Amino acid sequence: MTVDWSPLKSELAIWRSEGRALPLWWRDDDAIADTPALRKLLQMGEDMSLPVHLAVIPEPATNELVQACAGTSFAIPIVHGWAHRNNAPPDAKKAEFGHPRSDAAAQTDMALTRLKELFGAQLLEMFVPPWNRIDASVVNGLHTQGYHALSTFTPRATRQVAGLVQINTHIDPIHWRGGGALVAAEALIDAIVRLLQDRRAGATDGAEPLGFLSHHLVHDAAIWGFTQNCLGVLLDGGATPLNLQTMKGNLP
Repeated sequence: MTVDWSPLKSELAIWRSEGRALPLWWRDDDAIADTPALRKLLQMGEDMSLPVHLAVIPEPATNELVQACAGTSFAIPIVHGWAHRNNAPPDAKKAEFGHPRSDAAAQTDMALTRLKELFGAQLLEMFVPPWNRIDASVVNGLHTQGYHALSTFTPRATRQVAGLVQINTHIDPIHWRGGGALVAAEALIDAIVRLLQDRRAGATDGAEPLGFLSHHLVHDAAIWGFTQNCLGVLLDGGATPLNLQTMKGNLP
């Protein structure tokens, strides 16, 4: 399949001509174990010199995953809920922490403690709620537990929320409601261009790093290909790769 990247390349050319900075970060969700897909993901990040912020599910995370991440400087573990279990009420959208419940704070605390024990200083204390949904009552307790950042999906409304720096993702190539295949490439490229145009127009926060979201365990060849090509076009077009772990004291 031939993909026309010219609309995105043209928009990136405008960014360069105007001297605009485009920080880029990569988040990949649902890591549990060392798998061939994980190895492919981390190799891709290393080949592009773009760190992968790996959202690890704490409860089932394995020592083999820890060893795989220890072998590269391009894996940045972050906290992905506790067990990635749907706790939403009937008929509500899936969420682990999307609604108030009595054990939520205990689980977010256990999640951070366990991943600190597994990954040590390699861990970035960022909380990523499964399904990108989180209730304000849960957010309000995260900073006191030791979290520094929060990440969901769509452009952030504010940089800080309840003592946390919010750094969201914005590009997801997977058509979840359509069975998990790749979203039509042209539609994805148009959506990315609109994201960048909104930033130039001041409609969204231009200082928030542009976030690419992937899920290595469910990628097919088309999703892998789009991911590599899209990130490559962004980087070739002037985007700056970010390692948020090294910016922990001064997150953007």
